[in-house]
Amino acid sequence: MTGNRPLPRRSLQARLAFFYAAGIYVAGIVVLAVATVPLVGIQSTAPAHSSAPGTLTGTGEGIGPHRLLAGSAAALALLVPIALAAGWFVAGRFLRPLRAITATATAISAGNLHQRLDLGEPTDELTELGSILDDLFARLHASFDAQRNFVANASHELRTPLAGLRTLLEVTLTDPDADPDTLRSACQEALALGEHQERLVQALLALATSERGVTRREALDLAPVVQGALVSRRDRAAEQGIDLAEHLAPAVTAGDPRLIESLVANLIDNAIRHNHPNGHVRITTQTTGTRATLTITNSGPVIPDDQIQRLFHPFQRLATDRHSRHDGYGLGLAIVNAVTQAHHATLTTSARPEGGLSITVRFASTRGAAQVAL
Repeated sequence: MTGNRPLPRRSLQARLAFFYAAGIYVAGIVVLAVATVPLVGIQSTAPAHSSAPGTLTGTGEGIGPHRLLAGSAAALALLVPIALAAGWFVAGRFLRPLRAITATATAISAGNLHQRLDLGEPTDELTELGSILDDLFARLHASFDAQRNFVANASHELRTPLAGLRTLLEVTLTDPDADPDTLRSACQEALALGEHQERLVQALLALATSERGVTRREALDLAPVVQGALVSRRDRAAEQGIDLAEHLAPAVTAGDPRLIESLVANLIDNAIRHNHPNGHVRITTQTTGTRATLTITNSGPVIPDDQIQRLFHPFQRLATDRHSRHDGYGLGLAIVNAVTQAHHATLTTSARPEGGLSITVRFASTRGAAQVAL
């Protein structure tokens, strides 16, 4: 169909060269007009009946209009190629960084994500654009790497219980002496593996929902949200000998209730899970200035400062987790980080010298949240 035929490409350098040449040509016409018009009426003086210079005894005919017009036309004709050549050269010089941007962006889009523009000097609008694009490419590179790592880790986490389930069923089916009790025990183990996989899928869905962002925004108080999350977790904390203490003052903010409930639940679960017997968890909500603040402090293993940021990425666990039994998937703090970013909140984490973490999330108050929503 001719209607979908792409328009012919017009070179930006050719258009700029034409505009530059047109400007130079118009300027040349103006200069020649200003210089030629007064000369047309000038009559030059010459000696009468004598060739000796300097003797002015009469007047003769000066430069005629025809000669002036002919000279002006020749000058303008000569100015055309000069103006085009100068315009082409100047346009090429100015468009050189843009060509570099186009070539590098083409290479990056083909999969070479580590390449950068690095336009250098001089600093102008194009080099500033190149610097912004370099930052964008760096973020895209990091995002794609994180996505690849996430897919690989998720595949591994999902495949592990499936492999265990398959092995359990194969061993049970090939056992000729399997009695009802053996089959019942195998079914219970299969159900446990299925529940493990179901919880993992739910955690992945929670992370995906958190990264999608806020879809609805309502006013809510953090204190009742924390109280509701603690109701179903006190028994588990008591079984592990962990003391739960809360100081819940009103802290009203605006956001997605389900996402904020997920953030609170994961923070509490993380504080209980990565703790030690006879440990403690302290939870505080308060309003400080224009911020609704939630702080959770827990005892636990000593965490190096350089390991803290890594914990907020999916499927990342402390090295000490390999030597202890935990039922987590390394997604709790990743969900917390995603919910925090979705609400434009501030997340502050510090390792306690005696062990454990102190995590503070500062949401905008109701007024500040309304301004963010606008």
